[in-house]
Amino acid sequence: MHIVVGNVKGGVGKTTTSVYLAAAAAARGREPVLLVDSDPQGSAAEWFEQHPVEGVELVESPSERTVVRALANSAGIVVVDTPPGDERIVRAALRRADAVVIPTRAGGVEPSRVLATLEMTPEDIPCGVVVCAARLGTNDLDATVEDWASAKVPVWGVIPERVGIAAGPAARIYREGLEAYQEVLRRAMRAARR
Repeated sequence: MHIVVGNVKGGVGKTTTSVYLAAAAAARGREPVLLVDSDPQGSAAEWFEQHPVEGVELVESPSERTVVRALANSAGIVVVDTPPGDERIVRAALRRADAVVIPTRAGGVEPSRVLATLEMTPEDIPCGVVVCAARLGTNDLDATVEDWASAKVPVWGVIPERVGIAAGPAARIYREGLEAYQEVLRRAMRAARR
C-alpha cells in the first residue's frame, strides 16, 4: 500500500500528515511501515532523529530515482512525504500511489494548489483532502469542507489546530493527532481497495 502525501504548496502540513500517517499505520501492527522523506529539507528525518516512531523505518530519498526505488522495493505500508516545488519527484510518487492524501488549510489560496495537485494525479488513483491545523467550529472550516464536497473531492479528515501547533521536529506523537490520522489512514486504505 503506497500512500503519497502531496500538495504543490509548502507549509500546509505534509510532513506532519506523513509522520502521523506512518505512526497510525505502525499502531495497527499488521505490516512493516516505511516513511519516505523525499523533501530535500529533511523535515521528517529531523523529526525522527529527535523522536523516532516505533515500528516505522525512515528512508531519506530526495530524488526521483530514489523515491521510485523505495516504492518498488518495499512491502507493507509506504508513506511518502513529497517536497513542495519539485514536480518531478511529486509526479513520480503520484504515478505509483495507491491513494493520495492532500493536506490543506481552510481558506486563502489553498484551493488552487489542491486542484493543481489533483490535476497531476492519475485519474484512477483515489485522493482525499485533509484539512490541517483547523480551527474547529469556524465559518472558514465549514465553507472549506462544503466547497470540497461540492467539488466531489472527499475530505478524509479534519485535524484540529492544536495538533498542528504541537507538531514538528521538536514534538512527539500526540494521542489526539494519532486518533485523527488513524481515521485518515482508514479512509485512504478503504478508497484504495475499491
